[in-house]
Amino acid sequence: MPQIAANGLSFEYQDVGPRGGEAVLLIMGLGGQMTRWPPAMIEALTGRGFRVVSFDNRDVGLSAKLEAAGPPDIPAVLEAMARGAKPPVAYTLHDMAADAAGVLEALGIARAHIVGASMGGMIAQLVAADHPAKTASLTSIMSTTGNPELPRATPEAMAVITQRGPDPRQDLEGFLAHTVKGARTIGSPAWPGNEAEIRERALSDFRRSFYPVGFARQYAAVIATGDWRERLKRITAPTVIVHGADDPLVPLEGGRDTAANIAGAELVVIEGMGHDLPVPVLPRIVEAIARAAERAGKEGRAAA
Repeated sequence: MPQIAANGLSFEYQDVGPRGGEAVLLIMGLGGQMTRWPPAMIEALTGRGFRVVSFDNRDVGLSAKLEAAGPPDIPAVLEAMARGAKPPVAYTLHDMAADAAGVLEALGIARAHIVGASMGGMIAQLVAADHPAKTASLTSIMSTTGNPELPRATPEAMAVITQRGPDPRQDLEGFLAHTVKGARTIGSPAWPGNEAEIRERALSDFRRSFYPVGFARQYAAVIATGDWRERLKRITAPTVIVHGADDPLVPLEGGRDTAANIAGAELVVIEGMGHDLPVPVLPRIVEAIARAAERAGKEGRAAA
């Protein structure tokens, strides 16, 4: 896949579908490479005539790694946030939103339908808030607002984030087993993941790129961004919020809070969905994206 320069960094990206189609920008979540977007979802979007762009976020996959920043001191970040001081981080989600806007700019795409999952949904929200001229519509999936009053992840789901498991370079089988356990812990109870498929995906991710310190810096960025609800009130783009009713990592209240803070946002709750993108829910997600895009088109025509 090609690389492109944006916001002072290099990004690995994919650009598929009709060049004349409306652009959809997909932003993946914490530590997730762009290859985590289900191919069936991308095919469904291109089948509807969308041009679909995805990319590896900074510090993950084949995009730029901020080696000079070193590993984050998470306790120090938490302590600084608690006392209202500037946290010691290499970047925040606002910088990652600028990356996403920069990728669009570098590709010559004036506006796109911004779609993000989990941390990618947080970034997508901030693209819509901080870069409205680049945002035709917003679809935020299984994400939240940074509101400290919201319910937390279950202890078991939080362990998936904080306990990274064996180093695959030393214990590949242990790493794969840990990945399967984690995927089953946070995944959709109505559609449990196939163990062989989870293992194959994890192995493919490892072979493509393994960079755990990048995951840690992204996690620190989420913490350091704090509560961005006030920024959400700036969003004017048509918005759909998609959330699983059974998400143990980012509870449904996070999706409800997001929708409550964006004027006119539509909330789609999917029963049986956890914190993943199982194939049976993809048609509903694609439909949500298309519905937001249709609203954007209608509002654009009305304004004209």
